[in-house]
Parts: sequence; structure tokens; C-alpha cells
Amino acid sequence: MEIVVAGRHTEVLPKYRAHVEQKLAKVEQLAPRAQRIDVVVSHETNPRQSGSSERVELTVVDRGPVIRAEACADDRYAALDMALNKLLERLRRTRDRRKDHRNHTPIAPVDVRPPEPEPEAPAPLDPDAAVETTLGDSPVIIREKVHAAHPMTVDDALYEMELVGHDFFLFIDAETAQPSVAYRRRGWSYGVIKLDTAVSSVHVPLEVGAG
Repeated sequence: MEIVVAGRHTEVLPKYRAHVEQKLAKVEQLAPRAQRIDVVVSHETNPRQSGSSERVELTVVDRGPVIRAEACADDRYAALDMALNKLLERLRRTRDRRKDHRNHTPIAPVDVRPPEPEPEAPAPLDPDAAVETTLGDSPVIIREKVHAAHPMTVDDALYEMELVGHDFFLFIDAETAQPSVAYRRRGWSYGVIKLDTAVSSVHVPLEVGAG
């Protein structure tokens, strides 16, 4: 398993890199098929945020869904420990969920292919790529990402949203073929908003605006 450590607005010393590799050895026990772990260390220079100036982001690249976690602290060693604890918990959920799914029959995906062949659509952008544009003459900046859309159940959407630690998740409902967004409310309460028109293809890219 490859571990890639990068610094954002900060230098990562060899001593810290070695510490990261030692700590992340635990990940391989829960994710033996993981191909790579990306570690991004960043530093906030604003003195008002000194209590959370060190941020560590961990991303596990596996054959399944991407699993990530992040944490902030006044010390990057503490931030690493906090992020790692979150990551290990999400990896345990993934392992347990895979065990449960072996005992259940999967739901057949909805066939939402178009009735007639259509011109080939442009290839989706790199999932990690983002495009920023200015809204007219205003100072408003809009950041967009394009993701390939795959039908899934609401349960699977909530599961993947928890794995990446986001407050919302865009997906296509496998039962109704409707573009939908799941979002976090309070505690373990969630909401789902759906459009009233089904998509015409399972490979429709979704544009995501992010701050």
C-alpha cells in the first residue's frame, strides 16, 4: 500500500512523514485491498485560528468507495491522531457492511437507458478536477466539479456520504431513476430531496457546486 504525503502551504519534514507511515500501518488491517492513502497536511497562518491551525486530510483509495477523514488541531500530530480515529471508524463500517451484504440479495438496478442510441457524450472530467468561474461582473466565484452518476439506493447514498464526511450527497435513486440529494439534519436525522423527472441515462454526469 502506497502512502503519499503532501504539504499545502507548509513543509512536511521527514520525521513527520515517518510518523505518518507508522500510524497508517493500522489502515492495512481494515482495508487490505487499499491501493493508496493520500495524506494532505495544511497550515492556517491566521493567528485567530491558532487552535485549529494544523489540518490533516486522509483519503483511502480502494476498489470500493473513496473513504476520507480530516481533523484540525493546534498540533499536526494531534490532528493526525484525530483524523486517523475517524478514518478507522469509517473503515470498520465498510468492513461490517460488506459482511452484511453477503447475506442479502442485492437490489437490481433500474434500467434507465435511452430507448434509442444517442450521440456519444463528452467524457466526464477528472473527479478531482474543479473549475472556478466568476458570476458575470460580480465578485461571486462558483466552483464546479463533475462526477459520474451511478444509480444507488438511499441507504447506499447515506452510507457513502458518511464515509467521506460530507453534509450532502448527490446521487441517482436506483428504484426511481430520479436525481436526488441526501443531506444531514440533526444527530442521526437525514433528509432526501428528489427531482420529479427521471434521468434518461445511467451515465449522466452531475455538476456539483462547492465552496
